Amino acid sequence: DNNSKFWATYKKVSTEHDNEFLERANDDMAIILTFSGLLSAVISTFIVGMQPNPGDTTNALLLYLIQITVDGTNSVSSINTLSSSTGFSTSTTWVQTFAYASLGFSVLAAFGAVMGKQW
Repeated sequence: DNNSKFWATYKKVSTEHDNEFLERANDDMAIILTFSGLLSAVISTFIVGMQPNPGDTTNALLLYLIQITVDGTNSVSSINTLSSSTGFSTSTTWVQTFAYASLGFSVLAAFGAVMGKQW
């Protein structure tokens, strides 16, 4: 009968369309996952490169300890007068803020792609 032929044809066409759609979506999510992973690696490298050198603070503290050992505790000024190596300029602070935000969004995109591929 015509009614059953219609539904059989509809099921065949809709299944083909759905399978093509899911295959395209799966490929798109794989591309997003790859891109966000590479972007996260590059941004992480830049973030690590922008961090202050911890050796500067260590050297200042060692110099302070040597002064205390040589001159005694009364001759050395307070430890609060040591210069801090974390005094960033405003532009560096903004660049780091955008780098961390970009890293967060990249990880969020990767999470969304993984969730989409598993769904």
